[in-house]
Amino acid sequence: MEFAKVNVDVRSAAKKGAARKVRTGGAVPGVLYGRKREPIAVTFNEKELLKSLDKEKRRNTVLTLAVRPADGKGTAEEITAMVRDAQINPLSRRLVHVDFLAVDLNSEVRVTVPLVLTGKPVGVTNGGNLHQSTHMVPVAAKPAAIPTKLEVDVSALDIGDALHVSDLKLGAGVRVTLDAKEAIASVVAPKAEKVEEVAAAPVEGAVPAEGAPRRRAPRARPPAQLRARRLRQPAARRKRRRSKNSKKAQRAVCVSVPSGRFFRMGPRCT
Repeated sequence: MEFAKVNVDVRSAAKKGAARKVRTGGAVPGVLYGRKREPIAVTFNEKELLKSLDKEKRRNTVLTLAVRPADGKGTAEEITAMVRDAQINPLSRRLVHVDFLAVDLNSEVRVTVPLVLTGKPVGVTNGGNLHQSTHMVPVAAKPAAIPTKLEVDVSALDIGDALHVSDLKLGAGVRVTLDAKEAIASVVAPKAEKVEEVAAAPVEGAVPAEGAPRRRAPRARPPAQLRARRLRQPAARRKRRRSKNSKKAQRAVCVSVPSGRFFRMGPRCT
C-alpha cells in the first residue's frame, strides 16, 4: 500500500540553538522515534508535510518518510511513520516542532478519532437537551485500518436515554480502549426555571380581610432640596471631625524626663 512521501534530513546536532538555526533557514526541526530504535533528530519542509497530510485524518495519516543522511551521501531510508505530536506557534500558527512515530503496518497503534453525532433525538423534540460527553474516542487499530471518524445516529434517544461505547459500530480491526459501559452522549431534561411569586398590588379603597396583615403605606419621597441636604450632611460631619482632630494636635504635650524637668512642646502645656 502506498502512502504520501515526505523527505526529511538527519540533523547532526540536537541542541536548542541548532533547532533555532534550522527555523531561521526556513525548515522545521523534528524527531523520529519508535519501533525500538534510537531517536533521530530530523528537519523537513513544512509545506511538504502539510500537503501530504489527509484533510480528514490529519495526524492519523500514515506517511512514508525518506530519511536522508546528514552528509548527503548514500541512499535515503524509507520509514513508515505517523505524526505523534506537533507544536504550533500560537501567533503565527506555524509549525515549531514535530514528533514522528515509526509504525509497523501489522501492529496496532493507539490514536484518537473524532465522534460525530447524526440525527435529531426525539428527546430534543420533546424539550430535552442533547449532551455529548465525549468528542474524541481513543481507538486501537492497524495504521491502514484507522477510521477517519466515528458516526452514530442519536435519533432514537429520548429524555433520560444515553448512548454508550458499546453502541458504537466499529470497522474490522478497530477497537475502542474505553469502558464499554461509559456514556458518550445523553439527552437530559431541561432545568426548571425559578418563578418568582409576584404579590398582587392592593386596590385603592379596598378593605383588608379580617386577620390579614396590614401593610404600611409607602413613605413619601422627600423633595430634591431635602435629599441634597441629607447627602451633604456626612461630608460636613467629617469636616468637623477633622477640625477637632487638628485642634487636639496643636495642644501642648508635657514630657517627663529623668532629670525632673518638663519640656514644652506646642503653644501651651496641659
